[in-house]
Amino acid sequence: MVNMVAVMIAVGAIIMVTNIYRYIQFMKSTRDVLSSGVSQDRIWELIALALLIFFLIGYIFVGVLGKPDLMVAGILFGGSLFVAIVMTLLFRLVKTVKDNCINIAETLIGVVDARDPNLKGHSRYVRNVTMLLYDNLPAQNREGINRVSLEFAALMHDVGKLGIPEQILNKPYPLSDDEWEIMKTHPRLGVNILKPLGSFSEILPWIEYHHERLSGNGYYGIPESQIPYAAKIIAVADTYAAITMRRSYKPPRAHEEAVKIMKEVSGEQLDQELVDIFCSIPKIDLLACVPETVEV
Repeated sequence: MVNMVAVMIAVGAIIMVTNIYRYIQFMKSTRDVLSSGVSQDRIWELIALALLIFFLIGYIFVGVLGKPDLMVAGILFGGSLFVAIVMTLLFRLVKTVKDNCINIAETLIGVVDARDPNLKGHSRYVRNVTMLLYDNLPAQNREGINRVSLEFAALMHDVGKLGIPEQILNKPYPLSDDEWEIMKTHPRLGVNILKPLGSFSEILPWIEYHHERLSGNGYYGIPESQIPYAAKIIAVADTYAAITMRRSYKPPRAHEEAVKIMKEVSGEQLDQELVDIFCSIPKIDLLACVPETVEV
């Protein structure tokens, strides 16, 4: 009996340690554009974490200094198991909500792409390549960039084209200087469209500056020091997608040619380190990023 009590309390304590670790990971996962809450939410999160730690201390205290019986051990073991089950259900619910939000965003961004025959599937293509590049970055390069937030920024990078006249979007040959000046407003138009969504504030600069160049000769002339790293990631993905996609005014380029072009403009247009990492990604993985709707 004594051994069973000790085992139940020990297992309960181990489960509670796991619960604390999983909860900390959950807190980190709620820092994205979909689940970032207000300051009061953060306070409640910290209180919940403190309670979990308090309960763990209780397990240790009872197990080491107390004289628990089978009922007490059962309550402690059941309590830790209950918390684990609730957290599992919560994680699944949050993941389902986020997946549904991504699906809704894909549907909405399809409206943008549908206005321009040259954009058919482009946004999803850029999103896929962006996330592949992100997953191949060294761990230290990914710090400070939430994966879900980056996915939304990449998916929404061209949402501002909703404000560009269709005669410019659908023009089957290169734009005039005046038309090009209008086209260059689409990143900031996208920011204005998404600005009412308060939780998107972090990713707005990523969208606004994804056409900036390290040389300072981008759409808005932003110097390299002011270009967010996430925007540089999207720029690499957007460039590759643009080169390899079929357009009404140009044929698609092969993967090898796209890589060659990107290497040539690295350091001036694109971040050289990111291009080097991108070029190390196997061709088969990049080809798998192409949505069915994209012609390459």
